[in-house]
Amino acid sequence: MPAGSIKLKTRVVKKNTNPEWNDDLTLTIQDPSLLVKLAVYDKDAFSLDDKMGDAKFDIGQFVEAVKMRLKDLPSGTIIRKIQPSRENCLSGDSCLVWSNGKVVQDMFLMLRNVKSGEIQLQLECVDIPGSRGL
Repeated sequence: MPAGSIKLKTRVVKKNTNPEWNDDLTLTIQDPSLLVKLAVYDKDAFSLDDKMGDAKFDIGQFVEAVKMRLKDLPSGTIIRKIQPSRENCLSGDSCLVWSNGKVVQDMFLMLRNVKSGEIQLQLECVDIPGSRGL
């Protein structure tokens, strides 16, 4: 998470070497210039959890697209394409897409510091009542 200030956890998926979480997590973005960092752990009952890998990605372009206040675009319109770079762990191109009235980004991230591993995420901006918004 940005600068270690916010930590979110998914539920534990037991007895699975290829887990699928399908969890919805809400992250408040305070500084879109900071990278979002993820870490994947293997839950151990009687010892410290083992780190299985980590990844990072830049959320800035997603936030910029949301701030454009787009509307009336056909669902499926590609707003921007983001390519893998040294600044992110993307395993392939990731598109910012207008979908059902909102900006959505699907991405596949290669886990670092592990032999192999990949994690799939979908970003979506959600208005939270009482928040300042973007």
